[in-house]
Amino acid sequence: MSSLFEAAGLSDAAPQPLAERLRPSDLSDVIGQDHLLGADGPIGRMLERDRLSSCILWGPPGVGKTTIARLLAGRAGLDFVALSAVFSGVADLRKVFDAAEARRQAGQGTLLFVDEIHRFNKAQQDGFLPYVEAGTVTLVGATTENPSFELNAALLSRCQVFVLDRLDSDALGGLLARAERLLDRKLPVTGAARAQLIDFADGDGRYLLTLADEVFAQDAELDETALSKLLQKRAPVYDKSGEAHYNLISALHKSMRGSDVDAALYWLARMIAGGEDPRYIVRRVIRFASEDIGAADPVALMISMEAARSYERLGSPEGELAIAQAVAHCATAPKSNAVYMAWKAALALAKTTGSVAPPKTILNAPTQMMKSLGYGAGYEYDHDSADGFSGADYWPDEMDRVALYAPKGAGREKAIAERLERWTELRAAKRGGAGS
Repeated sequence: MSSLFEAAGLSDAAPQPLAERLRPSDLSDVIGQDHLLGADGPIGRMLERDRLSSCILWGPPGVGKTTIARLLAGRAGLDFVALSAVFSGVADLRKVFDAAEARRQAGQGTLLFVDEIHRFNKAQQDGFLPYVEAGTVTLVGATTENPSFELNAALLSRCQVFVLDRLDSDALGGLLARAERLLDRKLPVTGAARAQLIDFADGDGRYLLTLADEVFAQDAELDETALSKLLQKRAPVYDKSGEAHYNLISALHKSMRGSDVDAALYWLARMIAGGEDPRYIVRRVIRFASEDIGAADPVALMISMEAARSYERLGSPEGELAIAQAVAHCATAPKSNAVYMAWKAALALAKTTGSVAPPKTILNAPTQMMKSLGYGAGYEYDHDSADGFSGADYWPDEMDRVALYAPKGAGREKAIAERLERWTELRAAKRGGAGS
């Protein structure tokens, strides 16, 4: 079976990128994905049973998705056909399926590898279904996006999803060692620069080898400063409309909730460095101040709102500091979701009680007729009462009191809880004295 390089019409004598020259020839040579390919991994077990089913390989760039698909075809004895969803359309798919059907008639199976499969629209994805179900092709799709968001449920139900890991420092170091053995020379860098090179790759093996190609072309040994001048660090993987967007804002929110100010600031910085709109971030911080802090520290909401106004006035990068200040305040503030839970309970209650009216006691009576109907009769002005508290019942006559807000005693809510308890006692005493 020819390599992808050969499929491009280039001979073995043509110069090949280091990443292509190091492309594994066996699944056991694939680095960093033992959880899938090892004897106890799902793909390893599948191959042990000589049963290869359609699957989706989900993972970041440069971790071996294309290589694994090609090697799976070789292990299963299937003809390997590769398509890119970026450059292919319905006509290309029809040709592939027709050719696969012809191979099937001749007793040869086809592994169809579709790179960036999430870029096919829903209708195009549906087009795979009959050929996957009939076994005309074994589909292996590759995607950097969350399949549950980007792929049809019908297609997902016919494919297993395998998650590939970002390559860690050990795996990337192993790739550099392989490159050195292949070229029979050491990478001309200092120890610190070697670690820096691995850091530049940010988990992407293909990008690491692309950088290493440049370094191997140097005669003198490079230190960290020289390496930084020669190469550029890989931009962080971040898609403002993709899963990374939701993962990082979730990490920020939960770090603040968990009162880990350092982690919260780190995730904030990751989002800013990735190009996220700071206005989106500060909107989420404002929401957090209400949902997770609430009355325990009302100042958190004010600081978060001021951070939003400061950013609108200053813009980036100066205004980002105000957002960082709000994140730090929220992360270190006492936490309470009591108001949030009370509000959800109040909404649920309102939907079940219909249109019951307020008690007439607390209704205004601007006309004589309304007064004659009892509007406002018996109302007690709380400011004229002892403790500024009348103990009146403000609930509809048809309803019993329902406890919705339960302050948790954190921060300022401790004093609120004490006041509520006192008022409950006064209300009960008044009702008892009235014989109710």
